[in-house]
Amino acid sequence: MFSEVFERFIQNRPVAVMVRILLENFLNADQLDRWFDTVRQAQYTKEILFSSIVGLMLHVVCNIRPSVHSAYRHVEIQASVVALYGKLQNLEPTTSQGLVRYIAGEAEALIHHLGGTNAPLLPGYRVKFLDGNGIEATEHRLEVLRGTTAGALPGKALVVFDPQLGIAIDVFPCEDGHAQERSLLSAVAETIQAQDLWIMDRNFCVLEWLFRIRQKSAFFVVRQHGNTPYKPLTPLKFVGKSETGDVFEQWVRIIAPTGEKFKVRRVVVELKKPTRNGDKNLILLTNLSRKKVDALTVAELYRARWGIETAFQKLESHLNSEINTLGYPKAALFSFCLALVAFNLYAIVMAALRVTHPDQAINEVVSEYYIAQEIETTTDGMSIAISENEWTLFTQVNSAELASILLYIASYVDLKKYKKNPRGPKKPRMERNQFKGHPHVSTAKLLRGVNPKVGVAAKAA
Repeated sequence: MFSEVFERFIQNRPVAVMVRILLENFLNADQLDRWFDTVRQAQYTKEILFSSIVGLMLHVVCNIRPSVHSAYRHVEIQASVVALYGKLQNLEPTTSQGLVRYIAGEAEALIHHLGGTNAPLLPGYRVKFLDGNGIEATEHRLEVLRGTTAGALPGKALVVFDPQLGIAIDVFPCEDGHAQERSLLSAVAETIQAQDLWIMDRNFCVLEWLFRIRQKSAFFVVRQHGNTPYKPLTPLKFVGKSETGDVFEQWVRIIAPTGEKFKVRRVVVELKKPTRNGDKNLILLTNLSRKKVDALTVAELYRARWGIETAFQKLESHLNSEINTLGYPKAALFSFCLALVAFNLYAIVMAALRVTHPDQAINEVVSEYYIAQEIETTTDGMSIAISENEWTLFTQVNSAELASILLYIASYVDLKKYKKNPRGPKKPRMERNQFKGHPHVSTAKLLRGVNPKVGVAAKAA
C-alpha cells in the first residue's frame, strides 16, 4: 500500500504520520483556497495564497519553527516577509472563526467514522463547555505600544468545547483585549440548539443569557455569580455527599431584565477543601429537570468543566497558541485559532487510539506533550524522506477511507512512548533563608555536608 520508506515512518513515528495525513486531507492547498473564497469578506488573494499562510503558521503553532520569520525562511512564499506580516495583520476574525468551525465539522465526522468518541457526560444532551481565553500580552513592537510599560493585550476569545468529541467546536474571537466575556454572549446565543447543555463558570451567569438558553429549549449548569439576584422558594435541603463535599439543593426564582420569571434549582456544594480563591462553597444554578438529573449529578457535571481548563493548558504548553511577537490583534487571534485547529487534529489521533487500544484509558494514559514532541522532531525529516506525490494521495480519500487508514497506522502506536508521568502531591514550600545575602553556594560542598560559608563540616558547625 505504501512505499518502504513510508512504512518505516508508520511503524516508528505513527503519530506524526497520522497528523500529516490529516493536514493533507483537511488543509490541502486547493481545498483550503476554495474554502477561503467562500468566507472572505474584504480580503483578497494577490501575492500570498491563504493556504500558504496557514501552512507557514502551522509550523510555528506546532513548534516546528520557533518564529514566523524562521518559518518564512523554510516555506516557499514568493512575496517578501513584510508582505507576509501585512497579510497576517489584516486577516479577518470571521475567517479565523470560520476555519475553526470548518475543521471542527470535518473532525466531528471523522471521529464518528472512527467510532472514537468519549462516553457522554449526560446521555440525551449535547454537553458544551463555554469559557473565555485572554491572549497573553505581546512584545511592544508596534509603534503605538513603545511608549507604554503596560502589557499589550491583542485580543480575547470565547471557546466552545465538546467533551464527547474532545474537540473545540466553535470560537468567538474579539480584537479588544479588555472586552468583558459576557459582551460576546449575543454571538454565542445564535448557535444554541435544543437539548444543548451549556456548562459555564460564573462569568457567564448573566440572566439575559440564561433566559436565551431556556427559550431555545436548551439547558445550563452555571456557577452563580455573587451579584445574581434570586428569590428562595424552598429552604436548602441536604441531598447527599459528593467527592468534593456535602450537596444541598433548593428551588429559587430568577427574573430576566424583561420581567420574565422562571424557577431554577440552586445546588450548593460545601467543599471539603476551599478553592484556590478561598471559596468554601460552590453554588450552581441549573434548569435541568430534577426528575431526570439529580443534584449530585449536577455537581459532577460542573466538576467535569475543568476539561476546558485542561484544554487551554494544553494549548499553551504543547502548542504555540499565543505568539507574543504578533502584536496586531487580527494576527494574534488567527494564531490562536490555528492552535485550536491543531488541537482538534491531535484529538482525532486520540480518538483513533481509543479505538485501537480499547483496553486502555487513553485520555488518562497518553500525553499530548509527547505527541507534540514527536511532530516537532519528525516533520522535517519525514518531509525530506517522503515525496510530495505520496502525500497528495490523501487529499482525495473520503471520511470512511481516511478512518480506515488512521486505524491501520494507530495499530503501530506503542503507548509506552507517549505515557503520562503524573506528578505526586505538592510538598510545602520551604523557606529559603539559609546563606541569605550570599550570591552563590557550592552544590558539591552541600552534598558532602560541608558548610560552604566557612568550609567546615556542617554538623561540626
